[in-house]
Amino acid sequence: MALVLQNIDLREDGIAHLDNVSLEFKRGRLYTILGRTLAGKTTLLRTIAGLQHPQRGSMELHGQDYLDIPVWKRSTAMVYQQFINYPHLSALANVMFPLKRAGMSRDKARRRARAVLAGVGLSGFENRRPGALSGGQQQRVALARALVKRADILLLDEPLVNLDYKLREQLREDFQNIFKGQDDAIVIYTTTEPAEAIQLGHEIIVMDEGRVIQQGNSLDVFNAPTTIRCAEVINDPPMNIFSGTIDKGHINLQGDVRLPLPSHLDQLSEGPYRFGLRAADLSINGEIESEVELSEISGSQTILHLRGGIGSFILYEEGVYQYAIGSTVNVSLNPDRIYGFSVQGDLVAAPAPMSKQWR
Repeated sequence: MALVLQNIDLREDGIAHLDNVSLEFKRGRLYTILGRTLAGKTTLLRTIAGLQHPQRGSMELHGQDYLDIPVWKRSTAMVYQQFINYPHLSALANVMFPLKRAGMSRDKARRRARAVLAGVGLSGFENRRPGALSGGQQQRVALARALVKRADILLLDEPLVNLDYKLREQLREDFQNIFKGQDDAIVIYTTTEPAEAIQLGHEIIVMDEGRVIQQGNSLDVFNAPTTIRCAEVINDPPMNIFSGTIDKGHINLQGDVRLPLPSHLDQLSEGPYRFGLRAADLSINGEIESEVELSEISGSQTILHLRGGIGSFILYEEGVYQYAIGSTVNVSLNPDRIYGFSVQGDLVAAPAPMSKQWR
């Protein structure tokens, strides 16, 4: 079974929400759609669910025209950002609701709902109403209500965005196990967070301004983003981009910064390029004098927004440190981790793949 989208266009008020989108989703696989706000992720899910209709293109499931199937007949289940649970019903009754509405007997609906609640870690919470559950538990109820339908297509629209950091971390791990049991379904999960997309793994689809800009195995996309825009979206903080040239075995950046040409770039001809470097591949205690424009603490890391001769850039440092705005730091760049892009923004050379860990 596969869901196939061909050349889908959806525009409103002259704005392209989906722009010539062609994708194939296969049964038994998890697809993560990564993109910033207004990238078209939610519109894509709503189009698959039948809540929005494109002006152009086709959509087929089992070889049949899926666009002609009305929303109430589509075998889809959707989990939204908000916890959409019925407040006057218990967790068990919430999960039973779609089954009873479909005409299933009360006893069979109860058995299936209890089994699904156990699968999402809510055994013992069946009789609690949503108001007596934590945010994470409420989202599990919403997920269970979607899973219990055993739909062909499960759509999850940034389901963790309204939870705190610790709950998101916990549910990401739990979701991977939950999704393993969906061998007969197509699971499509959207997020704005690169770390979440990488952690969930499987296939990743990167969207920007309604377009698909890259698709592939999540680690492959992370290690070899095909364009500068994709490199910015797949990294948090966004990948730093510097303009410069290759000349006589060196990389020359503005501000008279000269770096040895690493081996993975030595096949490139001399001339102008754009160079990418992740925030974690710059470090303090170098020779490039830079001014601190902003210092942020994120968990156990420090993120510095800097400006120097090479331009504005971001440095990511393990540990918690205090830097005064306007103070000066000396920075070094790791040439072995530099990406080479053409002046037009296409990837021309990448460093060796990172280990299977998120940085």
